[in-house]
Amino acid sequence: QVQLAESGGDSVETGAALTLSCALSLSSHSTYCIAWFRHNSRADREGLATIYTGGGSPAAYSDSVKGRFTISHDKKTLYLQMNNLQPEDTGTYYCAATSTIFCYYNSDVGDPADFTHWGQGTQVTVSA
Repeated sequence: QVQLAESGGDSVETGAALTLSCALSLSSHSTYCIAWFRHNSRADREGLATIYTGGGSPAAYSDSVKGRFTISHDKKTLYLQMNNLQPEDTGTYYCAATSTIFCYYNSDVGDPADFTHWGQGTQVTVSA
């Protein structure tokens, strides 16, 4: 059974860095697209970054975070390294997973409907 659990959310000032973690419980018999999404007043669930657990394919990023955020993972954890945080980065951050490996074939972050498993979210607040 796939389970995801985010942690690391915090209140920070503009320009700060923060790393989010998502504890992964995935089947060892499958590969996945795993991703970070953000919910705030600007967007319901905006896809930020997606990576393929099987390797051999570059991560995909949204234009809003490209160059500032980095997605990475190991067997147990998905990470989102966030640099130069801005007030518009405020929101609830979710990790998500799907065994439909669209991300291996194209550099697309994906839509919320593409993902079948979600964590409970962690709050990030960036003050001006």
